[in-house]
Amino acid sequence: MNSTPHQVYVLMGVSGCGKSALAAQLSQRLTCAVLDGDFLHPRANIDKMAAGTPLDDADRHPWLSALSDAAYAMQRSNALSIIVCSALKRRYRDQLRAGNPQLSFLYLKGDFELILQRLQARQGHFQKADMLASQFAALEEPGPDETDVHTLDIRPELNSVVAGALRLIQSRQER
Repeated sequence: MNSTPHQVYVLMGVSGCGKSALAAQLSQRLTCAVLDGDFLHPRANIDKMAAGTPLDDADRHPWLSALSDAAYAMQRSNALSIIVCSALKRRYRDQLRAGNPQLSFLYLKGDFELILQRLQARQGHFQKADMLASQFAALEEPGPDETDVHTLDIRPELNSVVAGALRLIQSRQER
């Protein structure tokens, strides 16, 4: 694979869509750096989510700033990096894009019922299944003008989603 240096992909979508699982698979197959954006949340955000309270835009702003800085650092030191971040709203994606020209998004798209089933089967994560409705309410699906966003259908098995993501990343790396 010919490498275009400094490419960062943000795996985006609502909780339960498979961002972390996809990141783990891609990191193994591409030997790239991965950052789980949840690790950069301030303590207050973690406590709020653990209590079942959705975050608001004011809560997310410092978190997104930290993620944008991390993307900038990753672009400077890694040929290929992945960041796991919900990036539900256009303004969140715009905040991540600012100053990060080599950043693209992979939108893991699935419907409410499928993701609800996945969340209900999941354990040990602070995102509660009953918060899924608020995530879908906040979601601003990327429009055609967001040309740096690539949609992946999450209905197939994880291996198929991984294969689709690999094809997309590799095709962009060969440009």
